[in-house]
Amino acid sequence: MVGAHTDSPHLELKPVPVSKSEEYNQLSVQTYGGGLWTTWFDRDLGLAGRVIVKNGDRFEGRLVRVDRPILRIPTLAVHLDRESGNKLEFNKQDHLVPIFSTSHSQSGDNQQNQLNELLAKELGVKVEDIREYEIHLCDTQKSVIGGLNNEFVFSGRLDNLHMSFCAVHSLLEYLKEPERINKEKNVVGICLFDHEEIGSDSPQGAGGPIMNEIFRRLNGPQLVEKSIRKSFLVSADMAHAVHPHYSAKHEKSHKPQMQKGTVIKTNANQRYATNSETGFILREIARRNNIPTQEFVVRNDHVCGSTIGPILASHVGIRTVDIGNPQLSMHSIREICGTADITHGINLLTRYFSEFTALDESTTIDG
Repeated sequence: MVGAHTDSPHLELKPVPVSKSEEYNQLSVQTYGGGLWTTWFDRDLGLAGRVIVKNGDRFEGRLVRVDRPILRIPTLAVHLDRESGNKLEFNKQDHLVPIFSTSHSQSGDNQQNQLNELLAKELGVKVEDIREYEIHLCDTQKSVIGGLNNEFVFSGRLDNLHMSFCAVHSLLEYLKEPERINKEKNVVGICLFDHEEIGSDSPQGAGGPIMNEIFRRLNGPQLVEKSIRKSFLVSADMAHAVHPHYSAKHEKSHKPQMQKGTVIKTNANQRYATNSETGFILREIARRNNIPTQEFVVRNDHVCGSTIGPILASHVGIRTVDIGNPQLSMHSIREICGTADITHGINLLTRYFSEFTALDESTTIDG
């Protein structure tokens, strides 16, 4: 399997979101995950999420996206705070509150109705049919290919929709190989989880019951443990490219660069699940197919992040390797990665799907 996560740090509306200050109508938000919240200031923001609506005698969830700039979190003019030109200091409760209208543009005390009317219009339903919603703020700027030689992707949520895309695309590429599929002895698939950015402890997170349920459903009671021990997971989550201004933040022999290949991530304290066996399998597949890979180990004096890899490895007992394509500006509202690494990641995962079974059966590692 290949596992990845679909969530990213964002701002989410509170249950009673509409507030008013100095004749501005605002939306109160909660912070989700460890975002670089300074990057959300002075951006053109829209809304997206899920709304529960009444449809006749039924209630149903519908997805909605307001893909135009209706929100803004303004910074304070430098004239009123001379230090803000060098460092943006703010309180997440008091200052990270977007404005969406002024009281002069409405009649009466109906700020909440403005939001409901907006959602109803986008969904094509009546205001009174809206029952509940979970709505996030999102950047309205489109993802683009950029750089002098069109070698970068500038986009929000690359962490980790980038590796989710590579996982989906590689599985589709693998399905184009009917000769190999006919000989395949194992179940091949991908698993994309929510809530990685906040620890994965949820029904739809990697710390939830879904993965163990999959093994029980696919195998008889006598084969579950055997199936788990024979299985293998590639945990695919974006990696830290070396920053040209802060190269000292990387261990000197482990500085991943854009366009140079997918990164294999290792941590002795099991913040990543890679070990000699699991790392060998991915490196050997890459070597046999001339696919470039890189290595990352965090500096000993830095705190290491983590992924769904150690969670699934420990909760399920599945062999796991942690990998990811390198990027800059991780957890910013606008991130950067290399176009060549998309190809590297897809090629590596496609060959993994195709060649793992034969390589695993030919490898004996005691212990």
